[in-house]
Amino acid sequence: MRYILSIIAATMLFASATAQSDTTAIANVVTEEVNLDNNALWTGANQAYIDGDFALALQGYSAIENRGYYSARLYYNMGNAYFKSGNIGKAILYYNRALVVSPSMDDARYNLEIAEAQTKDKIAVVPQFFLKRWMQSFRSVMSCNAWSVISLVFMGLLLALLLLFLLGTRLPIRKLGFYGTIISALLFVATTAFAISSRNDILNRKQAVVMSSAISVKSSPDSDATDLFVLHEGTKVTISSEVEGWSEITIADGKKGWTEMSHLERI
Repeated sequence: MRYILSIIAATMLFASATAQSDTTAIANVVTEEVNLDNNALWTGANQAYIDGDFALALQGYSAIENRGYYSARLYYNMGNAYFKSGNIGKAILYYNRALVVSPSMDDARYNLEIAEAQTKDKIAVVPQFFLKRWMQSFRSVMSCNAWSVISLVFMGLLLALLLLFLLGTRLPIRKLGFYGTIISALLFVATTAFAISSRNDILNRKQAVVMSSAISVKSSPDSDATDLFVLHEGTKVTISSEVEGWSEITIADGKKGWTEMSHLERI
């Protein structure tokens, strides 16, 4: 039994190292102050927004984004500026980006609902299996980095309890170590899965928003193909594949079709 638990601990350590190295790929996240080098742009853009000059505010925010920096607050502010400018598609895009970085950002979620209410397409959502819906809802409570930190905490607890089991001389202590190791291992696996899932959402970027005022979704990746349905600016879609400038998309009610990539912008 001790040998088996030692193998489990070694496996958990390797999995954690892999997950944490993967998560490092999405580093480069800025704080709410964005970055000391960008403070002037950040302050100027915020002041322009307060003054009602949303075009100037977007110039500042976009300059920061173009330098390779991002944060939930930056995306949220850009979403607000686009919404105030009347650009609903871009507003929905950036509110969604804010929620990818910080799933628990209630302000972005609330504003997103307001922006989506102004879109033309009212698409019925296919109900999800309740367990999957619950897991996604629970995962969205925290960001990828937060789940990564928690998984490390559970890994440390797992190793400490394993040592307690292996080195303990009294039966109650060894029982505590044994059952604690099992519980910590399960929690470690769950939190690591949440961290990896959140990371994949950021890196894979399968979600996109329609940017054109209206597009015809085709039956195949060909401009002469049959029109299946029409989508309008601000509608969220899922990209499943791409072929020579065309994207196969799925909308919330399960309908599929092809549209040119130029009509979409990935979240």
